[in-house]
Amino acid sequence: MKLRTPLTLLAMATIALLGTAHAQGRPDLVAQSLAAGAAHVPGELLVQFKADASPAARARALARVDARVLARLKAAAQRRDGRGDLERVSVGSRLALAAALRALQADPAVDFAEPNWLYTTQDTSDDPYYTSGQLWGMQGAGTTPANPYGSGAATAWEAGKTCSSDVVVGVIDEGMHVRHKDLRDNVWANPGEIAGNGIDDDGNGYIDDVNGWDFFSNDASVFDGRSDDHGTHVSGTIAAKGGNAQGVAGVCWNLQLISAKFLGAGGGTTADAILAVDYMTDLKTRHGLNLVATNNSWGGGGFSQGLKDAIDRAGAADILFVAAAGNSGANMEITNFYPAGYDSENIISVANITSAGNLAGSSNYGATRVDLGAPGTGIWSTVPGRFKFQSKYASYTGTSMASPHVAGAVALYKSLNPGATGAQVKAAILAATIPTPSLAGKTVTGGRLDVSGF
Repeated sequence: MKLRTPLTLLAMATIALLGTAHAQGRPDLVAQSLAAGAAHVPGELLVQFKADASPAARARALARVDARVLARLKAAAQRRDGRGDLERVSVGSRLALAAALRALQADPAVDFAEPNWLYTTQDTSDDPYYTSGQLWGMQGAGTTPANPYGSGAATAWEAGKTCSSDVVVGVIDEGMHVRHKDLRDNVWANPGEIAGNGIDDDGNGYIDDVNGWDFFSNDASVFDGRSDDHGTHVSGTIAAKGGNAQGVAGVCWNLQLISAKFLGAGGGTTADAILAVDYMTDLKTRHGLNLVATNNSWGGGGFSQGLKDAIDRAGAADILFVAAAGNSGANMEITNFYPAGYDSENIISVANITSAGNLAGSSNYGATRVDLGAPGTGIWSTVPGRFKFQSKYASYTGTSMASPHVAGAVALYKSLNPGATGAQVKAAILAATIPTPSLAGKTVTGGRLDVSGF
């Protein structure tokens, strides 16, 4: 559980007196994010209407800012929580975005309004002349080769703990190279879809979503070539096939990966991120999947009540949201970073440590907002090759690389403890961390990931 400051507790008490915790969102944090220059789609807003708002009231609110509806972000996961419509709208040029926001936030038909923030991946490429080629992040103090600052996954492997194929992890990111030789055996296949028949067989609103869905391009192709290197890389750290005498090995050798692509070459939007998170929540409910976590190696933009609501819906479905803490070298107690910095109980926020056990200089940190550190510097994993279906490997660095080590740890623990709830899995992972001087006072646990004792 993330620690809460007295200020946070006071704010929560105030909200409780006013009504539900999500009513009106957090216009103060939205304004703060805008003032800080957080990136967003020009001229676009997300507007959450109240459940009892009539069509006439919604139309009147949008007319105040000359807004036009672009899309209704209504998924089954949202319908179940009894909320009103969440719409992506374009705002007329006669009003500045900040003024349009204030007008909508003051309208009685509107629950909250916010920019359509832009998110980016949280990694950087290593110089190939300085990369070692060794999977130090999977090593431990007693493994061969050994690195005491690795995750200890190799110790678990030696004890036969390589995960269960009925455990599922969602990768919300760029696309995934589903035919990579180290990933293809661990890619989820939708049991409710018949590939290529052009029909939404399982009725979830997505036609032929056999391995997941591309929300960036709005199609069923979750792999579009070399540009999907980041999503492929984090997938390999979670679940590259082990024991096959080739390439790399993920924390879990056997599980199922679902791709929800919402990031493209220019990043991705809040609107698409919400759809991606809700897609995972609906899949778990619709198909009874043992979907234990999503990996979220991305961030930026500003506070979004809409995205936080989607993360909370995932939490209600017992899905953990593992998130990269970001690469600004910032103290998140002072400058928060989203989505890792939301106070949702199902979030596990992850900092980047080096092979020497140091907090990476680029990694964000926060005594109450970042949970633990994990290997994130010089991490080798799967990537696409020059040709669309080539299988290659590369070393990347960033909190993007640290987060999937923890997502893999969630899957490993759940495989060994199938009756554990998401909250119990999170608690076990945080309790197992090893105290690390570079993380003391900079993370909730003051420690680094260790799965060797699972």
